[in-house]
Amino acid sequence: MKAFFIFCGTCCFFAIVNWPIEYYTFLRIIVSLGSIVAVYYLFTQKTYLLAIIFILIFILFNPILPIYLYKKSFWLPFDILTGVLFYLLTFFNKKKKIITNNPAIKAPLKSYTRDRIISPKKLKL
Repeated sequence: MKAFFIFCGTCCFFAIVNWPIEYYTFLRIIVSLGSIVAVYYLFTQKTYLLAIIFILIFILFNPILPIYLYKKSFWLPFDILTGVLFYLLTFFNKKKKIITNNPAIKAPLKSYTRDRIISPKKLKL
């Protein structure tokens, strides 16, 4: 998944250069798929602010109902910011789940010396 996020970020940085219109259609599809995957990943990690940001990226780069800004100079900040966000997402650490009060996992009981019964007789089995 990290490789896909790096690929999406790299495609955003390649969009800075002038390309044919087909590349920008390809970019919309790739970034939309990447943002959907990122939203799912971030919602499972309960990082809602970043998930909302990637929902906005999906709306901006949506290939089905595209938003046209008509000038490349308007798209440049969005392309750079989106590329940086995809790169930052690759270094995002998963939250570790702490299991508490789970009856399936039993901690070993600690025994104290005052709780032991000492008898002079050995038990015969």
